[in-house]
Amino acid sequence: MPPYRAPTRRDWSRLSQGWTSRIDHRIAELQRLKVGLTECIGCGCLSLDGCRLANPDDRAGAGGPGPRYWIGDRPLGG
Repeated sequence: MPPYRAPTRRDWSRLSQGWTSRIDHRIAELQRLKVGLTECIGCGCLSLDGCRLANPDDRAGAGGPGPRYWIGDRPLGG
């Protein structure tokens, strides 16, 4: 978009599509965070007693390091 004029309807549509996609991704991330506040995020750490109950035998850790459910993996059998 040229800096010397106001955006046209077409310019605005193109810009807003990119923003809408970013907003949708952020909403999904925040929804995962909301669920993660009360459920296991699948980090595979087993460092807390609660994790042994929510994730016995480190099932989430088999998918790789880090918060597997947070990044979009689905719980095994869930």
